[in-house]
Amino acid sequence: MDATTSGTPTIQYHNIPDQPITAIVVANVPTFQRNQRHCYGDSSPGEFPLAANPSIVLHVLTACNLDPQDLAKLEASLVFIELLIMKLFINFRIDNAADLIFMCVLQATCSFFRQPAKFSPDFELSISELAAVDMCQKRAIFKPMTEEERRELKQRCGGSWKLVLRFLLAGEACCRREKSQAIAGPGHSIAVTSKGVVYSFGSNNNGQLGHGTTEEEWRPRPIRSLQGVRIIQAAAGAGRTMLISDAGQVYAFGKDSFGEAEYGVQGAKLVTSPQLVESLKNIFVVQAAIGNFFTAVLSREGKVYTFSWGSDAKMGHHTDPNDLEPRPLLGALENIPVVQIAAGYCYLLALACQPSGMSVYSVGCGLGGKLGHGARTDEKYPRLIEQFQLLNLQPVVVAAGAWHAAVVGRDGRVCTWGWGRYGCLGHGNEECESAPKVVESLNNVKAIHVATGDYTTFVVSDEGDVYSFGCGESASLGHNAAVDGQGNRHANVLSPELVTSLKQVNERVVQISLTNSIYWNAHTFALTESGKLFAFGAGDKGQLGIELVNNQTERVNPERVEIDLC
Repeated sequence: MDATTSGTPTIQYHNIPDQPITAIVVANVPTFQRNQRHCYGDSSPGEFPLAANPSIVLHVLTACNLDPQDLAKLEASLVFIELLIMKLFINFRIDNAADLIFMCVLQATCSFFRQPAKFSPDFELSISELAAVDMCQKRAIFKPMTEEERRELKQRCGGSWKLVLRFLLAGEACCRREKSQAIAGPGHSIAVTSKGVVYSFGSNNNGQLGHGTTEEEWRPRPIRSLQGVRIIQAAAGAGRTMLISDAGQVYAFGKDSFGEAEYGVQGAKLVTSPQLVESLKNIFVVQAAIGNFFTAVLSREGKVYTFSWGSDAKMGHHTDPNDLEPRPLLGALENIPVVQIAAGYCYLLALACQPSGMSVYSVGCGLGGKLGHGARTDEKYPRLIEQFQLLNLQPVVVAAGAWHAAVVGRDGRVCTWGWGRYGCLGHGNEECESAPKVVESLNNVKAIHVATGDYTTFVVSDEGDVYSFGCGESASLGHNAAVDGQGNRHANVLSPELVTSLKQVNERVVQISLTNSIYWNAHTFALTESGKLFAFGAGDKGQLGIELVNNQTERVNPERVEIDLC
């Protein structure tokens, strides 16, 4: 039945020709590598058409880009077959009897998806597992892996290609890998284009801009020495920058140390141009996080390594505080793949991907309750934050502020915990929360991203709206602050408020980054879907990428940074 004749709204199709699904399948068959995948089963075309030629089914499943959860349900439930049919009705035009027959055949042969497809080279894999492998092949991190590395990753993820696919997709989503990003570091900033070109600007007293000098730069400037290297992720700490290439190599510049306190101290020497971190050359790194007294990196396989801050086993190992060798994070996460890490003041959060679902572990200093375990004690080894199970919340993004933390759930709920000073937890007060608590005033908002700083928090909705709360010093919250008779600003926000100044730019925001440091005035970046970058907050060192005049030290309203990140 045509949707337009049934009274339902017209559906917008994504560049799919207005033709029956049978025509689409037949049209695509010649491009599918039939010579590499043949059915070795005993079924004949007269019995079960799909079993007679499962290559078509596999091709359709892969082309639809079903998520791993859908693929798993495909094998488990006849009810889900009906849901899949509805999804195919939306993605493809189903408007004649031949199409309906095709869908009915799909429903009648649900057990077919649970059986081995008998495709070479692994005859035991089911159709859904093969579809998951095909979709893994599309991921940039998966492509260069050897067969042995892929098998090890599969085992680490729980023995299923569907779980490997979920692991890969989760990492891309929360870390913006292979996409443009902006990092508001302590006094300096890093911007990475979707093509992997890196721009830096702001404070440069330690060479943290990577231009071979120690001179400040207010205008975004590309790091020329990285020409030909594609960067997919960046991290900025006080006086230090780390960049991750698509080949898993790590470049660092600025302070020559991985674990010192960030204020008033510098390493034995300064590195003013990007240099490869030799101790990481045998680890394929996909993310770095710089905290106080330590640095952490995440490998392609989901393993976490830390530098320094190992005395008294503060990070699960005993090492010298100035140790420059990466040490694996011991304990509960040794055999659990991690998709994202986030570092705050003396603590680390890890978003883990387990067969049972997503979870968050924390380790380090528990001051203010920022580890989320219902207490304020330290943890020497990673410990599961159990509160999310009680809240029935599946974490998908985690953020570590200096003294507080936040998580976005799959259902769009936001949880915060830790030190609540200035209202940074968004619960309408300044009380501490030692376990994750849902931000009730955001119940009508479906969040997709969260960012935390020094007593400040930002939330981005699925519609591109931005909400902020907490300490508004340096105008870093984006709200127009009131000023009293003595010239003091009353900028603290105890509950989430819509950042109307970003609403006015008429751009859909996809990422927020703000300064996460207790020693630097904060600034904030808002990156839009079209690759435009807007900045506001402190800019006394040029970290906004905008020229300030007439003794200005900050910008209250978001202003466009003249750089295209697409």
